[in-house]
Amino acid sequence: MKVFRRILLFLVTVGLLIGLYSPLSGWAAAKVTPRPNPQELKQALDRNDISKAIRLVETGWKQQYEDYYQGRLTSQLLEVDTIARTLDRLARETGKRSALFYMIPTPTALELILVSPGAAPIHRRISAANRTVLLQVMQEFRLGVVNRESDPGDYLPAARQLYDWMIAPLESELKAQRIDHLMFCLGAGLRSAPLAALYDGRQFLIEKYSLGIIPAFNLLDRRAAKLAGTQILAMGASEFKNQAPLPAVPMELSAITGNLWQGKSLLNQEFTLANLKAQRAATPFGIIHLATHAEFLPGEAHESYIQFWDSQLRLDQVKFLSLRVPAVQLLVLSACRTALGDPRAELGFAGFAVQSGAQAAIASLWSVSDAGTLVLMSELYRHLRTSPIKAEALRQAQIDLLRKRVNLKTSVAMQARGVRLPSELEGFATSDLSHPYYWAAFTVIGNPW
Repeated sequence: MKVFRRILLFLVTVGLLIGLYSPLSGWAAAKVTPRPNPQELKQALDRNDISKAIRLVETGWKQQYEDYYQGRLTSQLLEVDTIARTLDRLARETGKRSALFYMIPTPTALELILVSPGAAPIHRRISAANRTVLLQVMQEFRLGVVNRESDPGDYLPAARQLYDWMIAPLESELKAQRIDHLMFCLGAGLRSAPLAALYDGRQFLIEKYSLGIIPAFNLLDRRAAKLAGTQILAMGASEFKNQAPLPAVPMELSAITGNLWQGKSLLNQEFTLANLKAQRAATPFGIIHLATHAEFLPGEAHESYIQFWDSQLRLDQVKFLSLRVPAVQLLVLSACRTALGDPRAELGFAGFAVQSGAQAAIASLWSVSDAGTLVLMSELYRHLRTSPIKAEALRQAQIDLLRKRVNLKTSVAMQARGVRLPSELEGFATSDLSHPYYWAAFTVIGNPW
């Protein structure tokens, strides 16, 4: 594995030299404007004017998402004291204390800002983690985590270094505030980070907090979800004309609607955009689950898509799903992938929930194995029935895999009546799913409550 690690470092170095992973060159190539202005942000933080710094970040990143999606995203600009009061209200309503964590990579430092329920904001500047160094370590981390054959030594050193830069400087405040959930608002290059697999030397971050990412706090639907009594529309395809098959999808849909949640499932030829709209018109499904290929790609929004049976829904068309009325509280994409580290692809991924109209989305940063996805999705819906917030349900599902509590053979998916394991998955029945590859890809996007 030392050879593998040297290869990773070589690839990262080459990538940096030719500009593949540098956010400055990425912005230039992909026309992503570096907002907020780093100098203006630094001046505000040097004066300890954290409120102004947050306004700069919120408005700057909102403009980035508007540029990418080619449309105006309506929002009311909340001042930091209002954000803190909102977090306090949600803590009382849900029983979970959420903190808002801004991470802004700049040429000279990583700027961290923490907003906690009912508390004054706190700023930390990590000069050792300038943009170039930070993203080099981040890419090494990603490359180790996404390879299911890698050893812990291939990703834990980078995971520990990132934890020391990104979490540790404010961890005493998180403990003092009794924070349960971290809501990350991230700058370019960090929006596709598998944050769940950051490591403090003893535990992964997901073992300590539930997690989620947001494009900006002001773009959130800030109402606590009420999933009890909602129905699910689970749709997907197991075979495709021009893409790899997903043989576990029939079992995934059957498990979700058979014994985990009340609702309806539609497979293959029934999995069309027209059918989704027709089903929504007939029944106000509160959860939409799409088990299909989806790609968040470099370039413009129209180049990314969700695959239906007979067509591709481009990312710039997702808003036409009209998931706001009636309200969809959770949209799940169980087999999507993102071009990790690409600034444009990251905007598509992190802004997906807002663009779709759903309160929140759960999606994956890379295509996890069919068996791993089936197990995690089954555990997710099992925990959604009892967890106080959506992000905690995902956390518990991830921990089930991480701590080897479940595999395909023992999964709740295998308990559904009449379900038989596809022949393609028989070799994975007892596979160990504890590697971060299987669980760290999945992320709550948008409203975590």
